[in-house]
Amino acid sequence: MKDGVNGVALGVFIFFFLAVTVMGFLAARWRRAENDQSLDEWGLGGRSFGTWITWFLLGGDLYTAYTFVAVPAAIYAAGASGFFAVPYTILVYPLVFTFLPRLWSVSHRHGYVTTSDFVRGRFGSKGLSLAVAVTGILATMPYIALQLVGIQAVLDVMGIGGGEDTNWFVKDLPLLIAFGVLAAYTYSSGLRAPALIAFVKDALIYLVIVVAIIYIPIKLGGFDDIFAKAAHAFSQVNPATGKPRGALAPGDANQWTYATLALGSALALFMYPHSITATLSSKSREVIRRNTTILPLYSLMLGLLALLGFMAIAAGVKVTNGQLAIPQLFEDMFPDWFTGVAFAAIGIGALVPAAIMSIAAANLFTRNIYKDFIKPDATAEQETKVSKLVSLLVKVGALVFVLTMDKTVAINFQLLGGIWILQTFPALVGGLFTRWFHRWALLAGWAAGMIYGTLAAYGIASPTQKHFGGNAKEIPGIGEIGYIGLTAFVLNVVVTVVLTAVLRAVKAPDGIDETRPEDYTADAGDPGVQVELPSATAGSTH
Repeated sequence: MKDGVNGVALGVFIFFFLAVTVMGFLAARWRRAENDQSLDEWGLGGRSFGTWITWFLLGGDLYTAYTFVAVPAAIYAAGASGFFAVPYTILVYPLVFTFLPRLWSVSHRHGYVTTSDFVRGRFGSKGLSLAVAVTGILATMPYIALQLVGIQAVLDVMGIGGGEDTNWFVKDLPLLIAFGVLAAYTYSSGLRAPALIAFVKDALIYLVIVVAIIYIPIKLGGFDDIFAKAAHAFSQVNPATGKPRGALAPGDANQWTYATLALGSALALFMYPHSITATLSSKSREVIRRNTTILPLYSLMLGLLALLGFMAIAAGVKVTNGQLAIPQLFEDMFPDWFTGVAFAAIGIGALVPAAIMSIAAANLFTRNIYKDFIKPDATAEQETKVSKLVSLLVKVGALVFVLTMDKTVAINFQLLGGIWILQTFPALVGGLFTRWFHRWALLAGWAAGMIYGTLAAYGIASPTQKHFGGNAKEIPGIGEIGYIGLTAFVLNVVVTVVLTAVLRAVKAPDGIDETRPEDYTADAGDPGVQVELPSATAGSTH
C-alpha cells in the first residue's frame, strides 16, 4: 500500500464526485412535471423513463459499488465459489420476463407505488401488505450500509480514511461529506437524480473493467500466469480452518451450496424494493420487456469483474480486509490518474443504488405504514413530504450502522436480508398469476420462512464469529449443505399451499381483490389505465 494520500487519484475522484453532485441537483429540473408533489413524481420519476434510461437505472441499481468490491473480493478470498453471482444474474432475467411486465401493468393501472400496494390490493389484506413492507425495509437497510462500506474502502486506499489512532470525526469526515451530498440531492430530486447519474456511473464502470481486463493481465504476464498463481495460493492451508484456502473450481462437496445460492439469489433479486422502484418508473410495459433482454449485458461485465479477484492474488495484493483487495489492486497497477477514475466508478457506484434504495424504503414506509395505519387521509403532498423525510432517516440509519458496527456485521445482515426478502416471493409473484392462495396462508408461510431462515442463520458459526457466520446449512431431509434462504422459501411455499387448501375447504373469508384480469396485460394509453395519481386517494384500497 502506498504511503500517504494519493493526491492525483484523489483529485480525479473529487472531480467526478463534484460533477455527479451537480447533476444530482440539476436532475430536479429534468423531465419535471407541473405538480411534482406526489410519489409518482418524486419516488418514481413520473413513471416516464424509456428503455435506455431504465436500463441504466436498473444497472445502477442492481450492480452496486458493493458488487464491484465484494464479488472479486469473494474470488480473492475463496476462489470460484464466489462466481455464484454470475449464474444467478443469468438466471434472473428469463425469470423476471415472466412477471415484471404483469406487475408494471397492474401497478400502472391502479397507481401502485410499492409491492406492498399490489399485495394489499390483490389480497385485500393490510396485514400481509405490512409484512411485505417491513421485510422490504429491513432487507434494504444493510444493503444501503454496504454501499457506504464501498465508499469507505476507496477512501481508505486513497489514504484519506485515516489510521486507527485518528480522531473518529476526522477519520469519517470524507464519508460524512459524501453522505450529506447524497442525502441533499436525493431529497430535492428524488428518483430523477440517480437516473441521471447512472449514465456516468455505468460508463465509468464499463471503461474501468474493459481497461482492467486488458491492461492488468499484460502487466502480470497473461492469464496463464494469473491462474497458475491463483491455483497455488488457493492450495495453501488456511490455519483458521485447517483446509485449503479455496479452489479454482467448486468441488463436489460445494455444488449443492453453489447451485442453491445461485437459484435463491436469482429468485430474491427482484423482490428487493429498489429493483421494483426502478421497474415501475418505466413509461410502458414494452420498456420492461426490452430491458429483461438487454440487462444480461451486465452479467457479461460481472463475469469480467470477478476475474479481478484472481488478478489481485497474482499481483501479490495483501490486505487484512478482503473488501480492500480490488481498490488496492487498482492503486498498485494503474497510473495514479486512472486509479482516480476507477475509484470514482466505485464511489459513484455507491451513490446511485444508495439513493434508489433509500427512496424505495421511504415509499414503503409512507404508503404501507404511514398511510395505511397512521394517516389514511394523507394528501399527495403529505405523502411526498413524509417519504422525503424518511429517505433521510434511512440514510442516517445506514450511516450510523457503518460508523458504529464492525463491517462484517453489515455484511452478515445483508446476507440475512437476502434470506428475508425471498419470503415475499409467494405473495408477490404468486399474486400476479393466481388468486388461489389465501391471504392468511400467505402470511403464515411468510412467518414460517422468516422464523426458520433467521434461526438457521443465527446458528451458523465461523472462525471469526459465533452467530450469523454464513448463509448455508444442511437441508432437512436431504442432508446436503444448501442456501438457507431457498430452504426457508420451500418451507414458506409448503405452509402456504397446505393452509390455503385447508382454508378453502372451511370457506375462510377472502379479502377483496380490487384488480381485474385485464389489468395485468394493460399498457400505457389503454382505456382505464391511470398514468398519474391526480388525487390523494389514488392507489389506496377500495
